[in-house]
Amino acid sequence: MSFNSSNSDQLLHPFLEAIADRIRLHRSLLPDLKQLEIESDLINIKGKLGNDDLFIANELHISKGFRKLHLERAKIGSGLHVLHCVFFPSPAFDIPIFGVDVVATPVGISAAIVDLSPVDKDLPLRISSQIEDIIVPSFSQKRELPVWGDIFSKYVYFIRPEGCDEEASFIDIVDQYLRILVESIAFIEPDPPNSCVTIGRYDYQKLYCIQQKRNDKTRNVLSKAFNPNWANRYIETLLFDCP
Repeated sequence: MSFNSSNSDQLLHPFLEAIADRIRLHRSLLPDLKQLEIESDLINIKGKLGNDDLFIANELHISKGFRKLHLERAKIGSGLHVLHCVFFPSPAFDIPIFGVDVVATPVGISAAIVDLSPVDKDLPLRISSQIEDIIVPSFSQKRELPVWGDIFSKYVYFIRPEGCDEEASFIDIVDQYLRILVESIAFIEPDPPNSCVTIGRYDYQKLYCIQQKRNDKTRNVLSKAFNPNWANRYIETLLFDCP
């Protein structure tokens, strides 16, 4: 789904749209890809935050190895643009969580984070070895992770990109992380659902969701635009539902 409209006010920042297009490209390569059914009022959402219009568009899919592939794009007023994406693996598969969040304001990109987050003590060796082969230029403005950021890997990038070159470098990291993730599906078979390793990955993924929900910014915005009950429903059933 998208803000498919002739109204230019509903178009997102080009940097965010470029990342969304890259996500869709890699998502399309996943085996057994299907749309994930959700309640209609959670697909394309319109609301008000003060005097500003709020738009949210969600795309949800499921595929081999992943219980949910979520891409969210949002816009508040004429200046704040948000891209949020998480690929949640099935706990039976030894693959990490892919996540990216980007925030654009009238003065530029204020935050961009991407990671392949572990669902075990460490990332699988086949994943970490490929990440270490990626050549990435240094970014001029690195941001500090939140206090609950221990869910991320040591390969997380949390930056404020400066200029077109750094924006292109960030998109390249997103692209390569997705390539590594998607290619790994071809070589992995699921573990039994009641095995210790599957249960362990379930617990790690549950912790990931719990920690993400400690970010009160999203909850506060949704509560003001709609109401606290709707905000809780959106966060608990769509953004960070436990597996």
